[in-house]
Amino acid sequence: MPRLQPLALLALSFVVVTGAHAADAWPAKPIRWIVPYPAGGGSDFLARTIGQGLSTRVSQPVVVDNKPGGNTAIGASETARSTPDGYTVLSADNGTLVFNPALYKTLSYNPTRDLAPVTLLGRFPMILVVGPGTQAKTAQEFIAQVKATPGGVNYGSAGAGSPHHLAMELLKTEAHLTMTHAPYRGAAPALSDVAAGQIPAMMVDYAAGAGFIKGGKVRPLAVANATRLPQLPDVPTFSELGYKNVEAAALVGMVVPAATPPDVITTLNKQVVASVKDPAIHKKLVDFGVEPVGNTPAQFADLLRSETARWTKLIQDLKISLD
Repeated sequence: MPRLQPLALLALSFVVVTGAHAADAWPAKPIRWIVPYPAGGGSDFLARTIGQGLSTRVSQPVVVDNKPGGNTAIGASETARSTPDGYTVLSADNGTLVFNPALYKTLSYNPTRDLAPVTLLGRFPMILVVGPGTQAKTAQEFIAQVKATPGGVNYGSAGAGSPHHLAMELLKTEAHLTMTHAPYRGAAPALSDVAAGQIPAMMVDYAAGAGFIKGGKVRPLAVANATRLPQLPDVPTFSELGYKNVEAAALVGMVVPAATPPDVITTLNKQVVASVKDPAIHKKLVDFGVEPVGNTPAQFADLLRSETARWTKLIQDLKISLD
């Protein structure tokens, strides 16, 4: 019997150590998912829909915490200051990660220094829409109309510095147009004014504009995407019309505090991507107007680098500033 005691102690110690590692394994408690927008928008829908799948997969609650304000800077800053343990994640769009550093001289966070990419969740491609009072039936006709009255056509957006705003500025640059920007506080009020004829046109994503488009209140003329949208198969891309560089979308990804351990990011990525690709969740996202993605942290990082170079040049060339 005495000879068995060391083995018993070894077995006991193995159980204790293994149990300690299991307790430390991610996730061992609820995950807080910060959304830097009010409840009810596209980013919120994305987080709540994917969050339900993630919660089921990891057997832990995923709690969505809406922290709007500061053009997403409030939520981004809070995430950057959070404990880097994988229990605080952020829905970060290209405003947070790409546009803001070029639009503001000072920011309360640095996206490349303070935040680490996990995955691109999805894309909200931009669509050029016009109101019923606009005579143009095609994008070519609209562009010709704008060129015939330089500076005489206004366009709305979801706000200065939004993907909707910069998508139209991209079209203006590529098509050599002169238009006046009328920023709104969100896509809904801008769409309402386009539908009412107060503003002739705007760029909008399908998730925000579906009700207006389906109801015939606004007319889609072209999509700023590499391919046509499944929801609008008869609407051409700008590339088809000769404007190959006019591709723009609201990109929404997941990031975590920069010092989050790589193995936690790897596990989080695996579970989130599996949730995005779950057939039921995938269908919900597509029906809402999202192009689901779900890629690796490295792929997301590469995309952010290329997007930053592209949009920073446009913003600087046009001298757009929100300070």
